[in-house]
Amino acid sequence: MSELNDLYQELILDHKRHPRNFRDMPDATRAVDGHNPLCGDQLRLFVKVVGGRVEDVSFIGVGCAISMASASMLTETVKGRTVDEAQRLFADVHDLLTNDHPHTDPAELGNLGALAGVHEYPMRVKCATLSWHTLDTALTSDEDSVTTE
Repeated sequence: MSELNDLYQELILDHKRHPRNFRDMPDATRAVDGHNPLCGDQLRLFVKVVGGRVEDVSFIGVGCAISMASASMLTETVKGRTVDEAQRLFADVHDLLTNDHPHTDPAELGNLGALAGVHEYPMRVKCATLSWHTLDTALTSDEDSVTTE
């Protein structure tokens, strides 16, 4: 299990050092700001939905390694999926990170399973879920910001 944890830690660090889809998106159909006042994480998530599918997704912002890695992993995972699939991923990741006995199997989430260990650090859960709550707001609400507290 230690090898797997090391691999997951390295994956998270790689996403922090080399975030995927870290860019502005002028043609986004939705742009939502996310903020975690407990640790200062801030991001702006851009989503371009065309025909019920997330055609493109990107983000800009600053935050801790977990926050930035989670946002990077989110963009890689939801791009190309339907809005319904993206919303199910939000529910699965939220379940994985916030429940003591999650229904979601980390192995079924591919690289997102690397975030499962964050559950052991309750103060970091909001860091990992910030981008996901921001995505959920972008896909389901007219709000233009979300704050995790």
